[in-house]
Amino acid sequence: MALEKEIMNFIKHKRIYYAISSILILASLVSLAFLGVNFGIEFTGGSMMEIEYSENVPSVSELRGVLNNAGLSDAIIQSAGENGFVLRMPDISQEKYIELRGLLVGSTENYFESIGPTIGDELKDKSAISIIIASLAIILYIALTFRDAGDRKVKSWQYGMVAAGVGFFHDVLIVLGAFSIMGYLYGIQFTVPIAVALLTVLGYSINDTVVVFDRIRENIAKNPRLLFPDIVNKSLNETLERSINTSATTLFVLIAIFILGGETIRWFVFAMILGISVGTYSSIFIAGPLLVTWFNNKK
Repeated sequence: MALEKEIMNFIKHKRIYYAISSILILASLVSLAFLGVNFGIEFTGGSMMEIEYSENVPSVSELRGVLNNAGLSDAIIQSAGENGFVLRMPDISQEKYIELRGLLVGSTENYFESIGPTIGDELKDKSAISIIIASLAIILYIALTFRDAGDRKVKSWQYGMVAAGVGFFHDVLIVLGAFSIMGYLYGIQFTVPIAVALLTVLGYSINDTVVVFDRIRENIAKNPRLLFPDIVNKSLNETLERSINTSATTLFVLIAIFILGGETIRWFVFAMILGISVGTYSSIFIAGPLLVTWFNNKK
């Protein structure tokens, strides 16, 4: 059966897409293995204070001198708006806290939090478990949803494995690798909001992939004589505009928040921007071609 003219032949160039993703995944694995992740105090334990100045706002170097005088030379200072700062430091005692407040003359304390290392380890474990459980739940859900997928060219659990595998090992891993590199170069910390962003990215990526898979299922039923690679390519072309438009409208809002929003949500938003961009790419260029590769290998 002849295949109608389409915008792109995704299946023909799948090796190029695989190569791009392989490079990104390999770079992420190398970074995670050798550089690790710069976890925030939520995961490692420590104290965080947000302060604001109404006038005579000090520079970061001046504030660094104050912290050095308090014996907190390893504290991390981040700007928060025009007049505020976020101070991240090891867990401090009540006496040290009182001393520090006395040194920060002219500042108003907006927020203070102290987390012990035991709680930090527990949060770290729960974050990893949450992502794994979410991935397994997605595999089960998609396997049940696609159990009547056309003429069984691909089994329902294979749809789930590809969707969750791409979301977890591709999208989440690349975002983790990016934060590993940024943590090493710029001291960006991996915090609980960023872990939440990873779960959100996983869900967004799966949703986009399921839309493509659902169209594949419909086209299998409508075009029983069409070869499976052609069905996948046809489905990708039919959902391409929808995927790009949905992601673009979401990214416009996130970019605006990243530029105009406060420091406290900046890296959460950045994780969302990066994750949605990578997720859109994987839904279009990786998930469908992977189904074809799996089908061809089985055949």
